[in-house]
Amino acid sequence: MRVALIYPPPWRIPSPGEPADRRDGPPPDFDDSDLDADFYQIPYGLLSLAAQARAFGHQVKVVNLASYPWRDVEHVVRKLQADVYGLSCWTANRRGVALVATAIRKQHPRAHLSVGGPHATALARELLARHTAVDSVVLGEAEVTFIELLERLGNRRPLAGMAGAVVRSGGRITSGPPRPAMTDLDDLACPHRDFTTHIVMTSRGCPFDCTFCAARTTWGRGYREHSVRYVLDMLELALARVPVKMLQLKDDTFTAHRSRALRICRGIRDRRLDFLWSCDTRADVLDEELLREMRLAGCERLSLGVESGSDLVLRNINKRLTVAQVLEATELAKRCGIRVRYYMMLGNRGETATSFGETLELLDQAQPHEYIFSCLSIYPGTADFRDAAAAGRVDSGDYFRGRFQELKTPFDASEADVRVINDWFVSHRGLRRLYQPSVEDCRAVVSRLGDHHAAHLDLAAALYRAARLEEARHHAQLALKLEHPTPGLVYNLLACIAYARNELEHMKDLFVQAGRRDPQHAVLVGNAQATRRWLARAEAGKEPLVLDPSHDFQLLERTVQPCLPGPLDADFADW
Repeated sequence: MRVALIYPPPWRIPSPGEPADRRDGPPPDFDDSDLDADFYQIPYGLLSLAAQARAFGHQVKVVNLASYPWRDVEHVVRKLQADVYGLSCWTANRRGVALVATAIRKQHPRAHLSVGGPHATALARELLARHTAVDSVVLGEAEVTFIELLERLGNRRPLAGMAGAVVRSGGRITSGPPRPAMTDLDDLACPHRDFTTHIVMTSRGCPFDCTFCAARTTWGRGYREHSVRYVLDMLELALARVPVKMLQLKDDTFTAHRSRALRICRGIRDRRLDFLWSCDTRADVLDEELLREMRLAGCERLSLGVESGSDLVLRNINKRLTVAQVLEATELAKRCGIRVRYYMMLGNRGETATSFGETLELLDQAQPHEYIFSCLSIYPGTADFRDAAAAGRVDSGDYFRGRFQELKTPFDASEADVRVINDWFVSHRGLRRLYQPSVEDCRAVVSRLGDHHAAHLDLAAALYRAARLEEARHHAQLALKLEHPTPGLVYNLLACIAYARNELEHMKDLFVQAGRRDPQHAVLVGNAQATRRWLARAEAGKEPLVLDPSHDFQLLERTVQPCLPGPLDADFADW
């Protein structure tokens, strides 16, 4: 069968110069920063569905329309003719899903239209009842269900009663029995054989159950993993395709199973898979040995779900974590030179101006490298949604009537406390940088890790900041000699050092080498553009060139389909 998997935009995006649609356009108070970079990434689940469908012999196209103006969406929908359309539905793009579904039904009335994703899973029957263009919703972990759906459609078998799905059948909406969670994730075809993405997922589910999270609704209870061998093979496949040797391991809690995480890290080194990576995890599933192995295997950044600096709030949201554990894990990670990013939340259960003050105290005491705050969003499928609905503060209809992007609201904070918190948040939104290691800090990391390329680069950067240029150059060259996985960043720092020493020709040569090795890193792109502008007006003897010597774990991906919503090929609709 011909299968088109689509990631819809959040709403009807206007074309340049076109006024926003008052009914189907962005929310009235929308700001471009409300949709972060993660929103535009293709959901990993769509890539997995595509890989499974191809493995079963179906023709599959995956299209990312997350930033497409509506005029272009209509063009794509009109041209792309398929037997089955699958749409990925999250709370943030639920309105766009409804619009795209209606457009598909208008252009291709005989096609089957299925929706999946976290938002659709939580509100499946309501979605089918309100959006008559949709024929079925595949729930939660959808690979096996989706393949059965394709098989039934291909053989003209009825869909009613199919496990793991809610379907429209004979004018009625019927739910099949729950589908058991997959027992062996290694049975899945690996999406990295077909797609170029720096996102990798090695497990499913989370052993924890925070009140704001819908992981259990999506994945079911429990925590399941790919085998270590499968993970290492998957990493090899991913690295063979990405242009910059950086990956993001986006498991909910990568280190939930300590011995497995250790085996993965040691396997990375045994196979000489030289790359840099980040992961998301929790402070209470980290220790010094594990962190050391992670750093030696290439881990550059930990993103910790900290949420609050108040032990009371952490208990209220069933975080099963203490502030003391956060402080300990942060210090241990710093000792290994791993950058620490905190994800913080405002407005959780029991939040007050006092608990917010405790959160600010935690940041001041812990000194993570980075932190970012978000306001509580109430998602269907979470305990927060169930409890708020029981209290009459929200109902499922709000998500079909409302124009909001996500339902951001404090759970129970007073109006006075909300004003205090909001006043601070307005001037501190977005990613904030806090801790920057000193020369002594970085030298101590080198002494603990030995000749580790990334630790030497960290030390070189600290020495550069201290204007100790010759020492900085020495350690940057050591990082190259030790085969740093992203040598472009090392050449970038060496170019900054050359400029500081007024070695302009050498600086230009180094930037050329940097661009050849790692052309997609955001720092390199910015420095290349700044240098070109500066050189273009060099005869006038103007202001100094301002360069960025940083080598943070940061990717600037090409906007290439389907991982990001870049241009489609002229033959995108040809099968």
